Amino acid sequence: MNGPRKNLTRPTARLLAAGVVTALSLGAPLTAVVAQDTSAIDRGVRIGIVYRPGVRPGFVALPVPTALDSVRTILARDLDFSDRFEMITLPASDTLREPQTRLNYPLYQALGADFAMGVVRRGDTVEVTVHDVTAGAVRRTLSAAVPDPGHPDFRQSLHRLADQVLQTTSGVPGTAATRVLFVQGSKVYLVDQDGADVRLVSSSDRQAMSPAWAPDGRQFAYMEFWDGKGQLFLHDMASGRRRPIAVTGRALDFTPAFSPDGHTLAFSRATEEGTDIYTIDVRDDCCLRRLTVGRFSDNLSPTYSPDGQRIAFVSTRSGVAQVYVMAADGTDQQLFAPFDYGVTGSSNAPEWSPDGRTVAFHRDIAGTLQVFVLEVRTGAVRQLTSVGRNQDPTWAPDSRHLAFVSDRAGYRQLWIIDIETGRIRPLLPQGGARLPAWSPQLPEHAIFTLLSGDR
Repeated sequence: MNGPRKNLTRPTARLLAAGVVTALSLGAPLTAVVAQDTSAIDRGVRIGIVYRPGVRPGFVALPVPTALDSVRTILARDLDFSDRFEMITLPASDTLREPQTRLNYPLYQALGADFAMGVVRRGDTVEVTVHDVTAGAVRRTLSAAVPDPGHPDFRQSLHRLADQVLQTTSGVPGTAATRVLFVQGSKVYLVDQDGADVRLVSSSDRQAMSPAWAPDGRQFAYMEFWDGKGQLFLHDMASGRRRPIAVTGRALDFTPAFSPDGHTLAFSRATEEGTDIYTIDVRDDCCLRRLTVGRFSDNLSPTYSPDGQRIAFVSTRSGVAQVYVMAADGTDQQLFAPFDYGVTGSSNAPEWSPDGRTVAFHRDIAGTLQVFVLEVRTGAVRQLTSVGRNQDPTWAPDSRHLAFVSDRAGYRQLWIIDIETGRIRPLLPQGGARLPAWSPQLPEHAIFTLLSGDR
């Protein structure tokens, strides 16, 4: 993106956009648009925002027939939520109802678009044409079988297609085809990463907590209260069936976490002697192993490093809960996230990022919880949030986005933050949600069965 940059005021942007619509409708040359305000047309201009050097590539979703509005909306929203583009919005026009087959590339370049996306439907297939506006050519045409709206796989099919568009344009995997587990009203629910399609997935007549995804995205573990004790269950997403794990009938088992290979489940077990971290082989439900020895302190909330070699966890051994780390076999236990004794409050809910570079957690600062990240290589701790009470962070598969709980809007709900741009958006509008767990990349055609009662 070479050449000078200029700011575009909102009134000028509206006039320019109107000129763009006219030019697109009538096939007018670029000069016809430039003539309306030559001072405002420049490479890198974004409609409706103030442009600054170094912003993300511009992306425009081309107009579509009315029947494809929902398809275009979902795809464009997914790309917007990736936080890797400046989304350019063209004004609505009755004269622009068909996707552009031959783009006026210089025109879109003048609007600051680096990429454009056209969408058509051919039978049960949605076809997306990705235009490289800067190169003035089609970069790639993608197609996917997409069922009709209302089908259980309609939205996820489009989310997977959006991830392909992101991979084509930026070369990085997307997170559109992911979901978030969370607890609300003592039940476990599931929601798409864009906040749509909320579903109950735990038993409807038991109090549930601590959901945690398996690495393959096909099952999750969670805890239910039974006669005052906490019992862990493994829930299969496709069938809706579940089975108990590490049954004792005496302990309170909670905060499960899978090893990266999915074979081992680490969890916290509270007894009259204290709280410690254990592991168990989830395939055979055997080989229970104790990793910590409380000795009048509590050890809980384990989270594996992506290579499976280490476990970060919370311990009160220093007097106040802080984040520690140990080898996966329980050896070499040491403080992980530095703190100032007597100044820094308790730290809880650690989660290791999928790329292994950081650990997110929340910490009490002057009586208010805030989300922090620990840089694993340097040991530096960085605060991410400052508005309201923020807690329970969970990583997206891209290690760039975090879902967390916040009352910044006046009540407790789920939010998502992009740690590179600082953009924050609500995931769910309703209040009371807590303990989110972001899924890995989900298997194709992951149509999940709802669980209604015990099975």
